[in-house]
Amino acid sequence: MNTVTRRLFWISLVVLGTVSMVSAHDEGEGDLKVTTLAKSSDAWDDKPLPHYPTGQPEITVLKIIIPEGKKTPLHFHSVINAAVLQKGEVDVHMPDGEMKKLKAGDAFIEVVDKAHWGVNVGKGDAEFLVFYAGEKGEQITQILHGDEQPPINDAREKP
Repeated sequence: MNTVTRRLFWISLVVLGTVSMVSAHDEGEGDLKVTTLAKSSDAWDDKPLPHYPTGQPEITVLKIIIPEGKKTPLHFHSVINAAVLQKGEVDVHMPDGEMKKLKAGDAFIEVVDKAHWGVNVGKGDAEFLVFYAGEKGEQITQILHGDEQPPINDAREKP
């Protein structure tokens, strides 16, 4: 085999192996067990997520603990994020009265640019693992005070 043919052969093997591995992940075949916890183009309030920004991506992963009986301040996230409640029970509220009840093991896609707060309604600490997909240097969570509302971000509303 000449050099070009040999390279194409090895590249083909790598591509086929990668495709097979990805297919196994999608189907849960082989030794790996893959379970989709959350997958959606909509947030938990059934509204579409905004488009991603066009700058340098930055992923942030946080572990957030809400002590028993406590609540988060009124806040909003300016970036798309998803979370898994690993421990506890939390009710998430929006000022308009909309609410989502969460229990340990629940995965959800968070609302973006919408005011909300969470209350630990269970026994013991509530523990979240949260994944934020934003733009480098962008603030991911902003606390609101009084009647303050998140700014309207027309750039993210465009289809």
